[in-house]
Amino acid sequence: MTKKRYFFLVLILGTLTALSPFSIDMYLPAFQDIAKSLNTTTARVDLSLSSFFIGLATGQLIYGPLMDRFGRKRPLYFGLGLYIIASVGCFLSGTVEMLITIRVFQAIGSCAAGVASIAMVRDLFPVKDNAKVFALLFLVLGASPLIAPTAGSYLAAAFGWQSVFIVLLSIASLILLAVIFTLPESYEPDESYSLKPGPIINNFLQVIREPQFYTYAIAGSIAFCGLFAYVAGSPLVFMDVFDLTKKEYGWVFAGLSVGFIGSSQLNSWLIKRFKSEQVVKAALTAQVVIGFVFWIGALNGWYSLIGTIVMIFLVLCCVGLTNPNTSALSMAPFAKNAGVASALLGTMQLGLGAAASFCVSIFSSKSATPMAAIMAVSSAIGLGVLLIGRRNIVHKVDVDATATVGASH
Repeated sequence: MTKKRYFFLVLILGTLTALSPFSIDMYLPAFQDIAKSLNTTTARVDLSLSSFFIGLATGQLIYGPLMDRFGRKRPLYFGLGLYIIASVGCFLSGTVEMLITIRVFQAIGSCAAGVASIAMVRDLFPVKDNAKVFALLFLVLGASPLIAPTAGSYLAAAFGWQSVFIVLLSIASLILLAVIFTLPESYEPDESYSLKPGPIINNFLQVIREPQFYTYAIAGSIAFCGLFAYVAGSPLVFMDVFDLTKKEYGWVFAGLSVGFIGSSQLNSWLIKRFKSEQVVKAALTAQVVIGFVFWIGALNGWYSLIGTIVMIFLVLCCVGLTNPNTSALSMAPFAKNAGVASALLGTMQLGLGAAASFCVSIFSSKSATPMAAIMAVSSAIGLGVLLIGRRNIVHKVDVDATATVGASH
């Protein structure tokens, strides 16, 4: 594969990966405007974020089997089309209940992009390059927290919160055109792949029963809850508790993303010197320590605005190291069934993320304590799952090895 083609594939897969985060990050600064416009509260608007996570989690399970049966691109066309229609619905929402409901369908559409991008990494690149490619995807993904909140704050201030969804609609339309005309089909349709409930369930079970998958997927997904807690809790913490304006919040959010993006790129250097599982263990251990220091400090009122920013930054640095490696190690055993494995991985991450964001919304208070508590507890549980689960991995497939676990149809 030439460097030019390598760069192009990473770029377009990165834009697919970034669609859902853009859909989340761009409207966060507009929460107060949405609440005022729809005669509701910021906490109530926050439920539209939780509903989006629920749609992402459930939609993954739909697209995984479809992409293993029909190839990657045809289900992707459907998902992007659904996203575009739902974005129009969000723009027209007149009540918070309508917005919460339509965001579910917008999420179901966008998650096709996420499932396709992860599966196509497994299709198009050698297993030994997967952790590196995932880290590069995070670099493209990093455009979301750097650009989206700031752009969303200026859009909401200049044209109203509805304009955010017009921009998202436009982005999805451009991505759809790029997929149609430039992205190759990476997996030929498999007519032997049954879409009957029994075989689909068997394929999911085969993936779940693989110790390497469930160990790293579950541990990584639980630890990833810290990021979702931050996304859901940051509008309340920074705008309601610390009284930042929409524009100031956008800049803080962009600045904090540097920790997540920078550490994910540091990972490319680390995995040349250490094994992926070593990086995961060290980063997750650090995440536990930092998370509990943050939680204890939040409970006792130790942190000002700067202190809160520093603690969140450190947690996000750990997440940026953990996630690319747990994703690569989870997907490594599957030469076939990559669509199903990708769907399950995404469902775990987003389903647990939805629960984390919901908890932040329910237990919201005039402090960073709920956010910090979820960061600390999820990190500790993730580390526990990792240490226990690794004992069950008998035939580990390294990310520098050839995949050996196939799938039955």
